[in-house]
Amino acid sequence: KTGYNNALVGISGGIDSALVATIAVAALGKENVTGVLMPSRFSSHGSIVDAEQLANTLGIATTTLPIEHLHSAFEQTFQDSCLEATGIASENAQARIRGLLLMAMANEQGSLVLATGNKSELAVGYTTLYGDMDGALSVIGDIYKTDVWSLTQWVNENFALGGFESPPIPEASIIKPPSAELRPNQLDQDTLP
Repeated sequence: KTGYNNALVGISGGIDSALVATIAVAALGKENVTGVLMPSRFSSHGSIVDAEQLANTLGIATTTLPIEHLHSAFEQTFQDSCLEATGIASENAQARIRGLLLMAMANEQGSLVLATGNKSELAVGYTTLYGDMDGALSVIGDIYKTDVWSLTQWVNENFALGGFESPPIPEASIIKPPSAELRPNQLDQDTLP
């Protein structure tokens, strides 16, 4: 409809971005989807490995844009002005840096960014405006987290229907506790009701 044929997806190693990337490949073809890894100082090795495994299984190109330099510059800018960015301010800055990088890549490449947030996150405000909410299309924005798990299981069990040679979503992405990985040892369940 919009004339765009290419999509960018920030892939974190988590279940939401894995499902969005898989749907994008099924809809657009692997040659039209790029996964963008944006690790921070808080990204676990397992999440990076899971994101890379997803990209390899899907056969999509990837770009890695570590956010440490930009996040450190953000913190230093605040310190230089006798301000402090801690807690939620620092966490949201990381999500917004990722959103900025994705949107800049999309502008440069003539692609659309696909948002990876689900309806449960949006309903309780567990998302960042101008960060992980960025995107031209919210692929799973109308389904709850419980549906994300169910749909992911269905996709892996019926992989051939999506044109995949094997289950595309890494098992580790499905079974590990969800985490935004914006601070040490963070789990979504610790701050959600």
